[in-house]
Amino acid sequence: MTGQDWLEKDFYATLGVSKDADAAAIKKAYRKLARTWHPDQNPGDAKAEQKFKEIGEAYAVLSDDEQRKQYDALRAMAGGGPRFASGPGGATGANGFEDLFGGMFGAGGPGGPGGPGGPRVRYSTGGSMPGGGGFEDILGGLFGGGGGGRAGFQAPTKGGDITTSASLPFRSAVEGATVTLTLDGSRSMTVRIPAGVQDGQKIRLRGKGQPSPTGGEPGDLVVTVGVEPHPVFGLAGQNLTITVPITFPEAVHGATIAVPTLDGGQVKLKVPAGTQSGTRLRAKGRGVTSKKGTGDLIVTVEVAVPRKVSKDAAEALKKFAEASDGTDPRAGLADAARA
Repeated sequence: MTGQDWLEKDFYATLGVSKDADAAAIKKAYRKLARTWHPDQNPGDAKAEQKFKEIGEAYAVLSDDEQRKQYDALRAMAGGGPRFASGPGGATGANGFEDLFGGMFGAGGPGGPGGPGGPRVRYSTGGSMPGGGGFEDILGGLFGGGGGGRAGFQAPTKGGDITTSASLPFRSAVEGATVTLTLDGSRSMTVRIPAGVQDGQKIRLRGKGQPSPTGGEPGDLVVTVGVEPHPVFGLAGQNLTITVPITFPEAVHGATIAVPTLDGGQVKLKVPAGTQSGTRLRAKGRGVTSKKGTGDLIVTVEVAVPRKVSKDAAEALKKFAEASDGTDPRAGLADAARA
């Protein structure tokens, strides 16, 4: 934004507020207009995008007390905003830069200071303006100068991020889902959650956050996803996980078992003879399908120990123990613990 913009643009009219509107009224008007003209509400509408930018520019000036004072002062001096440019004959129309400001301070007119036959006036930073401020003090702050430490025009800055959360059923997290979020207590937005999202994962949607108050790009929307647990399956990256019990004879002799899959089907896996609890088997291509590919189903087997056994089963186990070679499965454990 240039100094000429301040002269030509009526920021109060852009926001639809009066010149004596307080900060709360200006903010309320801006938020209402920003919601109406936000690009998300008007996809592909170039006019809406330009309107949204103009609203941001107006709010950036009027929401800053110092810039608002400077803006009001300049437009009051310029009588509402005539155009001018530097250089010989630089103003649009008959009057030039000196005519505009000379008339304001008694210079430049016929017979007046600085005019034909009149004394010349020297404008400097030494205090030739009312109130002790110089000509350069005022215009320096308005057009990028740093007179008196005042801030000049601000470069467009990115809008603030909006953070929110969404909770998904396990199956929706695996398959991907479209959810509707409510932002700022009123604005709603439809968001696509990709397949395979993890519990606690943050998804950043660029340009979906707060509009910039200085006409810059909008901030981002950051969604923290919570995944509801499933009674059977778990999620580890692209892989699904499941724990499946097997019997003692199946662990000893080996077996082929049927394992449920998330799609409601089954996959058969071979359990090798002598399988221990905690052994992991893999069903290729039965995991999460996403842009990254398809994961696997990781099956952890646990040997199920019966809580009650029949008399015949107890006798058989006793004979099994007597027939075993007496190997102690805990041999060396105590020594390892002392290491």
